[in-house]
Order: sequence, then structure tokens, then C-alpha cells
Amino acid sequence: MGNSAEIIFMNGYTPVGDMISISLCLVVIVLIQASYVSKKKSFLLFSSMVFLVVFASLSDILYHYFLAEPGLKSYAPIYVFRFLYHVFLFLILFIYILYIIEVQQLEINKKKWIIILAAVGFFVVNLFDLIGTLKGFGFRIEGVNKVYERGQIFMFGYLFFVAIIMFVMIKYRKRLYAQVMTGFYGTMIISFLILLVQGRFNQSSFTTVTFVFPIIAMLYLIHSNPYDLSIGAVSISALEDMVKYNYKHNRDFIIMSMYLPDFDEEGLHFPTEIQAAIRKFTSSFFRGAVLFQISNGHVMLVADIIKNPDYENRMNQIINAFHNEYARYNYDYKIVMGKSLEEISKRNEYVSFINHIHRNLENNIIHFIEYDDVTSFNKQKYIIDELSDIYRRHDLDDPRIEVYCQPVYNIVKKKYDTAEALMRLNLPEVGLVFPDQFISLAEDFGYIHVLSLIILNKTCKAIRKMLVSGYEVKRISVNISVLELRDDHFCDDINKVIKDSAIPDEKIAIEITESQNESDFLIMKSKINELKEHGIKFYLDDFGTGYSNIERIMELPFDIIKFDRSLVIACGSNPKSEQMVGSLAGMFDEMDYSVLYEGVENDLDENRCIEMSAKYLQGYKYSRPIPIERLTEFFEKRGND
Repeated sequence: MGNSAEIIFMNGYTPVGDMISISLCLVVIVLIQASYVSKKKSFLLFSSMVFLVVFASLSDILYHYFLAEPGLKSYAPIYVFRFLYHVFLFLILFIYILYIIEVQQLEINKKKWIIILAAVGFFVVNLFDLIGTLKGFGFRIEGVNKVYERGQIFMFGYLFFVAIIMFVMIKYRKRLYAQVMTGFYGTMIISFLILLVQGRFNQSSFTTVTFVFPIIAMLYLIHSNPYDLSIGAVSISALEDMVKYNYKHNRDFIIMSMYLPDFDEEGLHFPTEIQAAIRKFTSSFFRGAVLFQISNGHVMLVADIIKNPDYENRMNQIINAFHNEYARYNYDYKIVMGKSLEEISKRNEYVSFINHIHRNLENNIIHFIEYDDVTSFNKQKYIIDELSDIYRRHDLDDPRIEVYCQPVYNIVKKKYDTAEALMRLNLPEVGLVFPDQFISLAEDFGYIHVLSLIILNKTCKAIRKMLVSGYEVKRISVNISVLELRDDHFCDDINKVIKDSAIPDEKIAIEITESQNESDFLIMKSKINELKEHGIKFYLDDFGTGYSNIERIMELPFDIIKFDRSLVIACGSNPKSEQMVGSLAGMFDEMDYSVLYEGVENDLDENRCIEMSAKYLQGYKYSRPIPIERLTEFFEKRGND
């Protein structure tokens, strides 16, 4: 090839730049293979640019190799590889435009003309370059190493594509996060500056390197989905991408979900020993498995069935290994595992599907996915959609919310003059839905306050109707979620509904369960005091279940303490329980709290509760929940005493 120093000087070129470009692209390819990357259309465009840079670099090396060869009999290889080099570079720029409008998610009418303009520019520039070479008015070679080029076609084409790219990025800059756009701008500016400096020193060695910088920006800003190094998991968005990809390519997979409720709170993380166990499980049992972090205490492992044809045996192995780990650490868990389901894959709803199963699963159970789970999930999804619609409409007379009531027997007056309002959903496709099927959903999705206002409104109207008809109604209680108290407008909303119904405030009582959360306790205290000023009564619901702090109860101005049915049952089977419950009830009675027992089912329960300072009794002995319109069957008309 002659003296290499002379070649570099004469051609203004060294292969170092192209070798760097190839090396960087190979590193990107390795990183893609070693990590989880979403298989979206933008990723396919990104991948094509990586390979095109490699092809462009190889073409540039071969072009200069043949250009520097003194004994070359034909200049054809020089012309071919130079032309291919430019085609590949322009193709990268063209695809870069497609990439930008893809990640910006431009509408078809906005991106159509951009694509057409870029495509026309691509063909015109390459055609002009080709014709110029063939006709001799563009690039040509005369003698050894005597290269002539007029018009600088490549630079004109480069500026044309850069102009389109900059226009699209500036015009639709709000379509992408500002920092992402800054990353794109920065790498393009660096690339352009390198080209200018290179031209100033009559160099061409680092042209392809400038095309690598935006690719690195794409990988880092758009396609990187870094592992959580502690457990080797990627994010929940990656799971959705994987499900979409597998469904599109008709590929079944195994899904294994582990939920550790002790760690599913903000700021908590798996202990070191659990992290080590999760890493071992991820890599030891399934080929090509990917772990996804759903929440702080929830991970999912997904593995391709094609890579794991013996998946059933592997599932048994992982279960056995898990039991060994559980014996060591003894944390509560919920595990769901099984094959992918076509219906759930199509809707890409595995997170909500698995969470639905978790919701209905006891702790320390391993559940295998069944089609009945899909039926149950579809029902829940329908209920959530209906709740969402109820919330959106905010119609306080929404017919889908029905009020049922359970009459409460007044021991002192020996009659029914109070009741508890109970919520029911009556939905077209599933009929009557009970609170245990939708209250927690309404709380999770933020719909509960609207439901409470609806039940309060309908209860107030029913009370108004009974009062006008001459019935004696002391009060009816309505259940309120602790979560509602966090709303700054809670008290105003309650007062407005009662005022609009034109009934006395004291005809309404609010039942609420004590909260363990310190901030909720303070809010509860403030809201109760504010509403009590209007005459509204308050019940402490479910006393004796879960968390009960006597000291805190004394700080809250409740009127009635409602003893849970579990205490009534315990008193019937254990004399010590009866003595303890009776002592607590007697203490509340002496402090001017009224005691209400719920869950009274027979005469024995009734007599026992009366002996334990009961003022009110509620339960199936007196009535099951009935539509509120039927309360007149229990309430008396005024003047009947």
C-alpha cells in the first residue's frame, strides 16, 4: 500500500474514526443483547441505524483502502464504496427523521408530509451524487490519488436532513420530555461541531463517529431500561412491552408473581437476604427469564415457553426451592403462577389481573392461574368501569347505587327508631353487588367519596319522606371511609347534602373506623369536631377488630361505640371474653358513650348483650338488610307510644 504516513496525509483520512464507530456500535449491540429493551417500532428503527453505521464505516474503510492502493487497475471499487458510504449515511439520517416522529407520536396527517419530503430528498441527493460521478461533474479520480469533487453534494444533503430534523424537534418539542430533547440537541450540536473542525483541518476520518453520538443518546434516553442491581429487575413498563411483543408473535410464556405484603410500602425495600434469594431464583430455574418490579413488595418473573419446554418440572423445582427459603425467613407471601392467557395478553392486563388474584388470596398461598380467575377479573373490571362512570357523572341520584338498611333495636325505648344505611351496587350485567366486592376497589381508585355522597343523599331523602309521612326517625347512620377525611372539602360536601335535603342534622350519623395512622387520626379528630357542631352524631365502627387504642378513642368525640360481631361470638364461647367485653362496655357506658352490638342472631346473644350494657342491638335476629323504603315496616308513626 506504500508509506502509510503519506497515505494519511494525502487523503486526509485515517481508519481510526471508523474503527471507533464500529467498536461503539458493537458495544451497543452487546448491551442490547445483555439487557431488556422494549421491542417497539422505535427500537427497530434504532437498531437499523446501529447496523447502518457499521456498514457505513466498513464502506468508508474500503473506499479509502482502494483509493490508497497504487497498483489498482480499476477505479470501480472506489466509486462503489464511496457511493455506498454516502447512501448509508443519508439512510441513517432519513431513519433518524422517522425515529424522531415515531417517539414524538405525531399524527398521520402531521408526519406524512415530513416522511415524503425526507424520502424525496434522500432519492434526489443520492441520484445527483450518482449522476455526478457517472458524468464526471461531481466526484472523479484522475491519476494516482488525485481526487476531485465539485459542489460538496454530501454536505448539502447532510444540511438538508439536519434542517428537517431540527424543524421537527423544535416544532413538536412539547411531545417529548424536555430533558430528552436536550439530550438530542446536545449530541447533534457536538456532531456538527466535530464535522466543522474536521473540515477546517481537511480531515474526513471522524464523519461516521458523529453519527454514533445521537445513537448513544437514543439508547440512554429512550431505550435503556436499567436493572435494579439489588434484585436484577426491570420496570413495570418493560413487562407491558414484553407482553405486547409475545402476543403479536403468538408466543406463550410462563408468569410467576411473588407478593410480600410486609414490604409493599413507600420507602421499604427487600432485605439483603431476600434480594439474594430473588437473584438466585431469577437465574437458576428458567432459561432467559426476565424479572419485573411491579411495586416495592411485588415482583414478576416471566419466561418464554419455547426456551423452557419442561416448564412444569421447572415450576415444581422453583416451588420446592421457595418452601426452603420460606422456612428460613418466614415472611408472609402470596404467589401466583401459570401460563399466559390469550385474553389477558390481548388486553395487556397482567398487572391488574395478578393484583386481582392477590386481592382475593389469603397469605402464604400458592395459586395456579385458572380460567375462573379471568371470569372473576372481568367482573371486577366491569365493576371498576361502572364505578368510574358513577364517579365521572357525579349524579347524587345515580340509580346504580341502592340504599339498603338494617334496623337497629333501641333497648331503652324497646322499639326501632334508628338504622344503618348499607350500600349496594345494582349493575345491568351482574345485578346486585355487595360492599365486600366494590368498597375496597372504590377506595383504591379514589371513587369512594362520591359513592358516600350518593348514599348520604339518598338516605337523607328517604328520611325526609318518612318524616313527612309521620314516622319517628331518630337517626340513620352512613358509613364513611377514613380516606375521605383527607379531602379538604369533606365537611362542606357532607353539610351541603344534608342541608339540600331539608332534614335536621341530628337525623344523620356517620360511622367511621379508627385509623392507626397518626396523620389520619389528627384529621379525623378535626373533621368529627367540625361536623358535630352541626349536630351530626358519630359512631366508632368495628370496635374490637384490628387496631383499637382506648387512649385515642377517648380523644375522639364519638357518641356510640359499635362492638363488632366477633366480640359477640367470642362472648358466647368464652367466659373470659364475656367478662372482658362486659367490662369495656360498662366503662364506655359510665363515660356516656352508648354501646351498640352488631351481629346479634338469637335470644342468647340478645340477653348477653343487654347484660353487657347494650343500648342498641343490630343483627339478623331483628332483620337482614332491606331496601330503605321498607324501614317503615319497623319504624313507628309519631303518637303511637
